[in-house]
Amino acid sequence: MRPLLLALLALLALCPLLAHAQDPAPDHWTLPTDESGLPGEGALRRYPGYVKGWHDLRSAWSKEVPQKQGAVVFLGDSITQGWGNRLQEAFPEMKIANRGISGDTTRGMLVRLQEDVLGLNPAAVVLLLGTNDIEVGIEPEAAGRNFQKILASLKAHNPKMPLVLCRVFPSSADKKRPAEKIRALNALYESAVRNDPQITLLDTWTLFANAEGDADPAWFPDLLHLNPAGYARWAAALRPVLATLGFVETQPDAFEPEPGFQSLFNGKDLTGWGFRPTPPRKQPANPKPDAPVFVEVAETVSFDGKTESSDRRYRAIGGRLVVATPPEGRRIQQLYTTREFPQDFVLKLEFRATPNADSGVFIRQPQLQCRDYPLAGPYKDLKNYKPQDWNELVVTVQNGVARAECNGELLTDDFKVPATGPIGLEGDRGQMEYRRIRLKPLP
Repeated sequence: MRPLLLALLALLALCPLLAHAQDPAPDHWTLPTDESGLPGEGALRRYPGYVKGWHDLRSAWSKEVPQKQGAVVFLGDSITQGWGNRLQEAFPEMKIANRGISGDTTRGMLVRLQEDVLGLNPAAVVLLLGTNDIEVGIEPEAAGRNFQKILASLKAHNPKMPLVLCRVFPSSADKKRPAEKIRALNALYESAVRNDPQITLLDTWTLFANAEGDADPAWFPDLLHLNPAGYARWAAALRPVLATLGFVETQPDAFEPEPGFQSLFNGKDLTGWGFRPTPPRKQPANPKPDAPVFVEVAETVSFDGKTESSDRRYRAIGGRLVVATPPEGRRIQQLYTTREFPQDFVLKLEFRATPNADSGVFIRQPQLQCRDYPLAGPYKDLKNYKPQDWNELVVTVQNGVARAECNGELLTDDFKVPATGPIGLEGDRGQMEYRRIRLKPLP
């Protein structure tokens, strides 16, 4: 009995040490136990893994503050944290700070915002937040108010700092994250940022949702967290926006048109492009809050020598003609060449679209849909389309009929066009980019 008694006593002596190893002694980075004086709404999570992660990650981050000054900060939960080192690999040209904590809620992010994010004086912030609020029963309205407080703090810190808001990813009712709750939360977020040019909204919900509005297992093996292919898809969705903000793809495009082709866009400014007068449009008596804005132009405007249009929607950036994401949600307008093209021709260009972006290319006058085809349609079954990457559009106009191909796949071969007119680029929702726009007259 004596050896057994001694073993039991030794084990009892170790218990406090084991408890200490699992639950660190309270310090500045320990999750507060008293929530009464903390900002935001909703109880903070208390399960051991979250408590330990909150302490250990934030303690480690505090030692990186000098090196991470001016970084692009990714603020989020386990989906952001799970990106790990692959986040830096996805954007090697950027200084990045990953500030995701597994299990975190909007209130948790609000509580730690000053030290984990604002203390880095970030160059930009990418936000993905709110899925855990739904899982623990925090109503979308409360999470929405927490988000507005986070937004207000970010804007107060730097009113010119770009903010990229990712729509909450789809999940599943099996994960206590039903589609209707996620849709409601996204709607609240979108309402909070509408008409705010500091914020770019990225449609990462449509990017990952299946036909029922739940997580697509191709990207979410557990219907909540991304697999490596899913992270690559998210990175590709972010890249065009980060390029427009000047964080990636900063080198000019050295492309030269093929013999016989004339460039319609010089890659440096909007010379040769402008706005054309639009016909008067009858405004609805009671427009819906999320109704598209139709831009009306009273007289012809030329942007020769200018790097952006008068409303900053169209911009020349590093060889790309960017149609920026509209703060209104949907803003329908067109930019046209100042020249008209009565002769038969071949038009070539490359375009890149953020998820579910909607745009168009005007051929003399009619609009040929040019979009993020797999998500926005109408050509959803293209085999060669490269999502959130560069795709080539070739339009051949002969005898009043246009034939269009995308990456060699036929879009239409009976698109009727008038005898003359300009080339136009439309903006609607999301961000569209065009480059290498060139035209060859046909005999």
